[in-house]
Amino acid sequence: MSMRSDEHDHRKKWDKVEYQRKAQERLLNQAKLNDKKHEKHDVEPIERENLKRREYKVDLESKLGKSVVINKNTPGSQTGGYYCNACDCVVKDSINFLDHINGKKHQRNLGMNMQIERSTVDQVKERFQANKKKLEEKQKDYELERRLREAKEEEERYKEHRKERRKERKRKADEDLDGTAITDDMVDMAAIMGFSGFGGSKKNL
Repeated sequence: MSMRSDEHDHRKKWDKVEYQRKAQERLLNQAKLNDKKHEKHDVEPIERENLKRREYKVDLESKLGKSVVINKNTPGSQTGGYYCNACDCVVKDSINFLDHINGKKHQRNLGMNMQIERSTVDQVKERFQANKKKLEEKQKDYELERRLREAKEEEERYKEHRKERRKERKRKADEDLDGTAITDDMVDMAAIMGFSGFGGSKKNL
């Protein structure tokens, strides 16, 4: 602020008290800003984990084809669409929901950053060994199933063979019984008629 001492003096006169007060206020404000900066630097940074594989299956189909009645008192999580508990938001379609749960904001709310832990050579070897072991176990299971299937088929063939043999024995037994009955009738008829028997036997001279 400037002021004039008299009407004939055209030079500006400065109010030293006013400018001193403004300078002190400016210094106080600067000191407060510095204190806030120091407070921010004193806060320990949040340590976030690297990205991890999702251990649950994303439910995208449980609400398909269902109708929901919505009013002004309906909670946000039940207003339709896909609700995210970590971010407290609702996404209307499945594509955007997948983009959301794979996005940076969602991962930060879960306490993870967007970095992936690099695997070491030993970890890669262990994974190869684990996959090889799983493949061998699947092969063993397949061999066991194949052997059980073959054993079952062999047992069915054996049962069918035994069944055919029983039918064959029964058929032969029925034929033998029929032949024996005919022979007895022929013997009885020969006795009634006075013949000694039938057949190609020679006469006694």
